[in-house]
Amino acid sequence: MRAPNRWVMLGLGMAAQAAGCVFMYGLPFLLPVLRAELGLGLAQAGLIVGAPSAGMLLTLIAWGWAADRFGERPAMTLGLGLATAFLVCAAFTTTPGPLAALLALAGASGASANAASGRVVLGWFPAERRGVAMGWRQTAQPIGVAVAGAVLPLMGSVREALLAMAAICLVTAVAVAFLVVDPPRRPPAAGERTGSPYRSPGLWRVHGASMLLVVPQFATATFALTYLVAERHWDPAHAGQLVAVAQFGGAGGRLLCGRWSDRARSRVRPMRRLALLNATVMVLLALAVQAGSLAGTPLLIAALVISMSGNGLAFTAVSEMAGSAWAGRALGGQNTVQNLVAAATPAALGALITQAGFGAAFGLAGALAVAAALATPPEGA
Repeated sequence: MRAPNRWVMLGLGMAAQAAGCVFMYGLPFLLPVLRAELGLGLAQAGLIVGAPSAGMLLTLIAWGWAADRFGERPAMTLGLGLATAFLVCAAFTTTPGPLAALLALAGASGASANAASGRVVLGWFPAERRGVAMGWRQTAQPIGVAVAGAVLPLMGSVREALLAMAAICLVTAVAVAFLVVDPPRRPPAAGERTGSPYRSPGLWRVHGASMLLVVPQFATATFALTYLVAERHWDPAHAGQLVAVAQFGGAGGRLLCGRWSDRARSRVRPMRRLALLNATVMVLLALAVQAGSLAGTPLLIAALVISMSGNGLAFTAVSEMAGSAWAGRALGGQNTVQNLVAAATPAALGALITQAGFGAAFGLAGALAVAAALATPPEGA
């Protein structure tokens, strides 16, 4: 049988991950209407926004194991189908507790695409093109958030927005079921690890650095629209459009970083340097916000783009360190540690912003980016 076009397979994997990202990471665009409809404070609304990420924590490694064992297509199809059902139920729920629980279940189901789609890159692309391919795969998140930023603020209610997200998941699940072809399972190459990759510290350090870098990413992605509306008095629709454009900038940044890592034949060196740049911009943003400077808006957009750009580097490093036999589980672990922080970040920073302002939150995110640069392992660790 003729092998399928690997770029088509990558595109389908991207579509599956983007569909999940629309509701997992696009919910911050509903913060104003969510607070208005349910009468919630910023910290309470942040808990609901973080619920899908919390749900992902329960199942990412399990979905990774399922992809390693049974293949990418069944894992992604089942997960997105379940996410559709839970989002429909959430659309007809108006009580905060049940709403958060259903969104968590949707996140637990949609996690299948996050864990399984990375195996498509590892299975269909050679090492010298894997950085760019993984960069494309990682653009699924900002593309999904961009779609959410463009569409969700235009919805008249939380119910309409959740039903729209459910429809996106359903269409994508059908496409994956009929079109995705799982990559062939090859035997281990000479010198490739066959036991647990967690016996050496390198993979643990990449996970740790990635956890720290989630904070600046979510500090900007979660509160950019709220900052522009509350502090800069932007119209919510216009603010959402600006943040959506920044998401596309982040997607482009992931492609450039992937190409950079392929040419450098290293994932960790570019990752470390980008973390330092991330820290610099976040600190400048914090200072501008504290001073009430007009520079806060362009620095916010720059911080949004830069904080998203290096995500693919870590995922490529994880998949290569783990090897094909462990890739699904290792990528599931990578997503787990990131979403552990992602689930806590909106509520924690929402509380910090309430007490000390946006500048304090952005400053803390910059300090953690410095720590991420120090945690990134040296070559060959």
